[in-house]
Amino acid sequence: MSNLVNVVYQAADDKRAEDIVVLNMQGISLLADYFVICEGNSERQVEAIAREMVEKAREEGIDVKRVEGLESSRWVLVDMGDVVAHVFHKDERAYYNLERLWGDAPQLHVDAPAN
Repeated sequence: MSNLVNVVYQAADDKRAEDIVVLNMQGISLLADYFVICEGNSERQVEAIAREMVEKAREEGIDVKRVEGLESSRWVLVDMGDVVAHVFHKDERAYYNLERLWGDAPQLHVDAPAN
């Protein structure tokens, strides 16, 4: 698993994202090696989670290629190349259900460091 996955997971956890899931997309999608999917309880929290991911990735010298959806903060996509993060508002996550859509992708367990 890439170090970037851990950085993104930790950034989400730091902003109290809920139900953080990491999907191993290697050999399944050409878009990215890993998807990190999580949710926030409000537009403000979704935006804070996404911005923290961008900030932490850049601190690690990772080029953030694209960020989409910050205007409404209902579903924010953060494209960091090998890792793509999907930060949903809790009301949107069940509707899009990416875990079911990519059901053949194995979920990875990531341990969040104790603070």
